[in-house]
Amino acid sequence: MSNLSKIKSEIESYANESNLTELQIVEKLEHHFFNKKVNENLKLYKKGKKRVSDITKDLKISPRKFYAILEKKKISHKKYNKKE
Repeated sequence: MSNLSKIKSEIESYANESNLTELQIVEKLEHHFFNKKVNENLKLYKKGKKRVSDITKDLKISPRKFYAILEKKKISHKKYNKKE
């Protein structure tokens, strides 16, 4: 039995036990692992070891979305003023 088929069977059994569909379970897992990856990258960002462009490439999100995450988590960052 391959690893993927094990995961599929686990998701199906969990879906039968809970009142969620398989797709809802996968979305929750995706959200969990995305947040985990974001937190890892934020630690490196705070230490100055990783730049915003590298983080956005890794997470496959836009810089605007990354700055929104920083605002949400109340992490200080440099704000650029386009008017000047």
